[in-house]
Amino acid sequence: MHAIEDGPFSRSWALLGQSLPRPKAILVVSAHWMTNGTTLVDVSAMPRTIHDFYGFPEALYQERYPAHGQPDLAREVISLLHSHRAAGDETWGLDHGTWAVLKYLYPDADVPVFQVSVDMGRGLEHQLEIGRDLSELRDRGVLILGSGNVVHNLRAMRRGGPPQDFAQEFDAFFADCLADRDFGALADAEGLGTLFTAAHPTVDHYLPALTIAGASDARDDLTFMTDAIDLGSVSMRSFIFHAN
Repeated sequence: MHAIEDGPFSRSWALLGQSLPRPKAILVVSAHWMTNGTTLVDVSAMPRTIHDFYGFPEALYQERYPAHGQPDLAREVISLLHSHRAAGDETWGLDHGTWAVLKYLYPDADVPVFQVSVDMGRGLEHQLEIGRDLSELRDRGVLILGSGNVVHNLRAMRRGGPPQDFAQEFDAFFADCLADRDFGALADAEGLGTLFTAAHPTVDHYLPALTIAGASDARDDLTFMTDAIDLGSVSMRSFIFHAN
């Protein structure tokens, strides 16, 4: 698992952490916190490290990411997202979609972090709108991080073989739309039919990317940091919108 392996993805995240300006706080939209009909915001002062997986090496279960939360800012986010039925939550914490990346970006866990859930019940366009409503936080030094996968089909995974055709096709479609700022096409991706359902049997891992697209500015530069297909059917494409 990339959370504890030295490889191209973890090295890319570490290099990114060294190059970014130090944020005042980090807001993470993780595919692993799913809600239905509401958007939850973690308002805890000391979010717990969640090991939300089974059957992996013991070393993963020993991982801790002891970052503080940011309750005051989290409550401001609830206000920003009032039209999205946002509410506070103190029971979740930092799942592996968050700490598996942040342990490389900010290994000292010295930047406050809080999560925002993905709402599985309100469609793809809704997640773009959430990003737009969060975008003003960027001007206040908040890093908005999305953690998911551009392609995520675990049932189709296979070791040792080439990337599957559907994975390559959807990954290329996503990258082209992102580069062209055609976010409407990304929000309409379910219209691709079987290509989309092959890439995303469920939409949880797709939604964070839409939030990040929505939070971007037309003047931003776009940089792709990694673009590999892992295990045949999991896109590890990562990207950043940043001021030029």
